Amino acid sequence: MIDIKLIREDPEKYAAAALAKKVPADIPALLEADSLLLKARQELQDVRTAQNAAGKQIARLSGQAKAAAIAEMQGLKARAKELSERIAELEPKFNELMLLAAQPAADDVPLGADETENVELRRVGQVPQFDFEPLDHVQLGELLDIIDIPRGVKLAGARNYLLKGAGARLHQAVLRLAVDIMVARGYTLLTVPVLVNESVMYGTGYFPLGRDQAYLVERDGQCLVGTAEVPVTACHGEEVLDGAELPKKYVALSTCFRREAGAAGKDAYGLYRIHYFDKVEQVIVAGNDEEASKGFHAEIVANAEAVLAALELPYRVMNVCTGDLGQGQIQKFDIETWMPSRKAYGETHSASRFGDFQARRLNMRYRDADGKIRFCHTLNNTVIASPRILIPLLELNQQADGSVTVPQALRPYMGGMERIARVR
Repeated sequence: MIDIKLIREDPEKYAAAALAKKVPADIPALLEADSLLLKARQELQDVRTAQNAAGKQIARLSGQAKAAAIAEMQGLKARAKELSERIAELEPKFNELMLLAAQPAADDVPLGADETENVELRRVGQVPQFDFEPLDHVQLGELLDIIDIPRGVKLAGARNYLLKGAGARLHQAVLRLAVDIMVARGYTLLTVPVLVNESVMYGTGYFPLGRDQAYLVERDGQCLVGTAEVPVTACHGEEVLDGAELPKKYVALSTCFRREAGAAGKDAYGLYRIHYFDKVEQVIVAGNDEEASKGFHAEIVANAEAVLAALELPYRVMNVCTGDLGQGQIQKFDIETWMPSRKAYGETHSASRFGDFQARRLNMRYRDADGKIRFCHTLNNTVIASPRILIPLLELNQQADGSVTVPQALRPYMGGMERIARVR
C-alpha cells in the first residue's frame, strides 16, 4: 500500500511507476475517488459538529425556537445518514484502486520492459566444460532412478514429479544445509502455516494482481502460499512492535504451491517450473530507514550467495529492471545459477526490498526511540528452493559414467554419501 498523501503530492510519479511496472493502476480515478471520499468525510464531520452544538442548544430553548431547533436536528440527522451511506459506497472503490497502486522503483533500478533487460552485476564461479556429452537433469534422474516425472504427472497432472532414494535425500540435504547456515547467522527459525486467509495474501501484496497464480480454497476463504514470505511477513500484522527489538530476522522452510498459469516453452521441461516445491525463505522486518534497508538487502543477497558457495555452483547476480519488478518492490536482485541443459543461467533466488509497502497493507508498525509510531520496512529473499536447485547440482556434478558427485557440504546430511551411482 502506498501512502495516499504521497500520491496526492506527486501523481505523475505514481502513474509513471505503474506504467514502468506494467501494473493496471488508474491514478486519476484513484485521486477522484479520494477527493470525493475526503469531501464526504469532511462534511460528515461538520454535520456531526453541528449536531453536537444543536443538541446542547435545544436543552436551553423553549417554544417555537425549540421546535425549530429540533427540526434542524432532524435534518442534520438525515444528512449524516446520507453521508455515511455515501462514504460506505465510496470506500470500497477507493480501497480497490489503492490496492493497485505501484511502488516507484529505486533510482538505481534499470529501466526495461522485461527480464531480458535485467542488468548483470557480477559473476561468481567458473562454468565447467565437459569432455563428454552431458545429460540433462531429467535424463540423469531417470538413469539414476532418483526422479520420476511420469508418476508425478499420473498423481497430480502436468508439472508434478516424484523424488526417490538419493534424489529425495539430496533434496532434503540442500534444505537442511540452507537452514543451518541461516540459523548460524542469527536468523530465527519459524514453522508457519502454508494455508492462509486471503487477507494475508492481500496484506503481503500477492492479491489482487497475483490471484490467478494461487491455489484457492474458496469454501474457506483461504489459499495455499507460493512462498513462506507470506505468513512470515504477515505474522506481525496489526501489531505495534518495540523499535528496540528491530530488526527481526526470520528463516522458514515450507512447501510452496504455484499454478504457474501461462508458463510455457523450455520452462515447462523437467523440474524448472513446477506446481509444488520446498523453499527456505529469509525475511527481515526492520525500522523505517532507507539506508539501513539497503544494507539489509545486501545482507540477504550475501546469505544466499553463501549457500551457493557451499554448494560450489557458478552463478551471477542481476539488478532487475522496472518491467520485471513486482508491484510493491522498490528493488530486486535475482541470483541465477548456471544450468547446462538450458545453456544459460536460470533464476534460483529473488531478493526484494519493499520499504513500507507491505507493512502499510498489513498495518505492521513499531514505536521508535522518540515514541513515534511508524510503519516497518520489510525485505525477503530465497535462501534455497528445491528441486529447482537440483538442476544445476545434478547437471554440473555429473561424471562420464552417469554418476553424480555429491558436493562436500551435503555429504554430512546424506550419511557420508560421496556419489550417486546407477543402481544395477
